[in-house]
Amino acid sequence: RLLKMKEFFPESFRLDLKDERNAFFELCKEEQIWICKPSCSNQGQGIFLLKNPAAVNTLQAELHSTEEYLLNKKAPYKAPQARIVQRYIHQPLLLEGKKFDVRSYLLIACTAPYVLFFAQGYVRLTCVNYDAASDDLTVHLTNQYMQRRNSLYSQRKDETVWRMEHFNSYVNENFRRSNGLPKDWVFTVFTKRMQQIMLQCFLAAKHKLDRKLGYFDLIGCDFLIDENFKVWLLEMNANPALHTNCKVLRDIIPTVVHESL
Repeated sequence: RLLKMKEFFPESFRLDLKDERNAFFELCKEEQIWICKPSCSNQGQGIFLLKNPAAVNTLQAELHSTEEYLLNKKAPYKAPQARIVQRYIHQPLLLEGKKFDVRSYLLIACTAPYVLFFAQGYVRLTCVNYDAASDDLTVHLTNQYMQRRNSLYSQRKDETVWRMEHFNSYVNENFRRSNGLPKDWVFTVFTKRMQQIMLQCFLAAKHKLDRKLGYFDLIGCDFLIDENFKVWLLEMNANPALHTNCKVLRDIIPTVVHESL
């Protein structure tokens, strides 16, 4: 069964497309949090939060100013930087009070014929407790590149990444009874949902893939779980980070690379 986008993907708009850009600015009139990020970047670079109508108006004015400047200069038209705005999920599930997401892997092992594999990844946590009102990006973004900017990172580095087994045990102990979850929800319901979403995204994009024997790619897929245990796909990353800067990653990443090859 194919999922509807709203079942797994936060409401999103592409700012480089005029219709979607206008639809977003028309929609965003209230106090809501949106996250704005470049379409083709990584490591959390260029990401910022839009937390109120004033911030949205500023962004709209900047985009309009850039467009006007280019038109007045009679320069070849250049669309605003490819960015998306995505509705911020402000009630995420927390682990020990901290925000987290899950990085798992989709290996497109071959495109002629299509061969796909899934690999469990790891859990990425922030250094400090979650506060939706905070202006500190290290509270909101879980990747290691961003967490390194936090002054507590050096002493809490190994606490910012959990094995999936640790995550599964934590969910069993802390949420299973209170939320009516089946035993080992992480390795059953959650894993099947990740696989279902990955497969649907692949089917949507496969016609854009060059088909040639020997072509392959490892995709890093980031999932967030909200407090109702709904699974959201945040993004899919080509060229996922393969750094091994903490203990868990030193075990997981080499295995992912070895098994991919």
